[in-house]
Amino acid sequence: MDKGSDSGELALPQIAGARITIVVPALGAGGTEHIVNLVANHWKSVGCAVTLITLERPDAQPYYEFDPEIDVLRLGVPPRKASKLRSSLLVLQRLGRLRSAIRRTRPDFVLSFLTRTNVLTLLAMIGSTVPVIVSERNNPASQPFGPFWRRLQASLYPRAFGLVTMTQGALDFFPSNIRGKGWVIANPVDLPRDWQNRRGKNILAAVGRLTRQKGFDLLLEAFARIADTHPEWRLVIWGEGDERRNLETLRDTLGLQKRVDMPGITERPGLWIETADAFVLSSRYEGWGIVLLEAMAAGLPVVSFECEWGPRVMITHESDGILVPKEDVEALAKALDRMLSDRNLRERLGKRAAASAQRYRPEQVLAEWDMLAACVLKQDSKRGSQIFDNAG
Repeated sequence: MDKGSDSGELALPQIAGARITIVVPALGAGGTEHIVNLVANHWKSVGCAVTLITLERPDAQPYYEFDPEIDVLRLGVPPRKASKLRSSLLVLQRLGRLRSAIRRTRPDFVLSFLTRTNVLTLLAMIGSTVPVIVSERNNPASQPFGPFWRRLQASLYPRAFGLVTMTQGALDFFPSNIRGKGWVIANPVDLPRDWQNRRGKNILAAVGRLTRQKGFDLLLEAFARIADTHPEWRLVIWGEGDERRNLETLRDTLGLQKRVDMPGITERPGLWIETADAFVLSSRYEGWGIVLLEAMAAGLPVVSFECEWGPRVMITHESDGILVPKEDVEALAKALDRMLSDRNLRERLGKRAAASAQRYRPEQVLAEWDMLAACVLKQDSKRGSQIFDNAG
């Protein structure tokens, strides 16, 4: 159910003055970090006291710009590969530091992002009556979590005040005792205000972490099939991640060294839209796919795998974009060939994409987060708030 769909008349005094603590693994580049940035800055602007808690090293720097009056507590225990024993000790260390940090902030409610962090937050809040909202930002059916985390998720999520997903499909994955507390709030689109149009060099852009989920290996294979037909076009894949070396090897094996660039992360958020002439999303699965929406809002023609769940929500096939069956390399190659060959098609799709993206303006989506905040504050005021039943 989309409980936030009629939230435009929410009165700000309902949330002004609230103390809100947001827990997120890190504040680097990415869709989750972007929405944390937007929500935190918005709540601060309407009079809330906002604290961010991350697992990062103390010297980590955020990719997005936060209001300087937002407190950021970095716990110094970032996720990393370790032995089973070491991993267990790190989890206990994170729990202790997280519990202590949340207690110090004395929040009216806690908002947590991403599955493992949600589980840690709910564990840390055992013994507390402070409401906790957890938010899933990916496809919960496809994320590579082991049985241990799955069991913890199933056991702890019913304790949460609410669960936020970005699509109804993601919410429907959960059992009824969790779905009943569900809110569907899409990601907003928030383009750089000062971006400049530097297009016209025939650049096909793709953006995302260099991970298996994003399917850039499939994209390289698809582009290799049409590269000779479109010698004037280049593929630029923006992002960083563990798969960089494998992807560079595949690119070179396919003979695309001079046709595919992988420049890393843009210096500032969203600047890739300045030079892109078309956009492609090749993900195997998505929670939403904010870069797809950014491309549409910037008036770019888009081609996307119809992966679950975001793209099929954003795109109306053949109207404001082109959808192809997920992981179908041949279908992706044909769709790209068609789009790169037809300037009129690109112009038509880009114009309609920009209009469709207006459904996700920040003020509309942030009003839904306001409604959720007002709801939890109202509910909590009825029963009273106590930070921890058992101090210590």
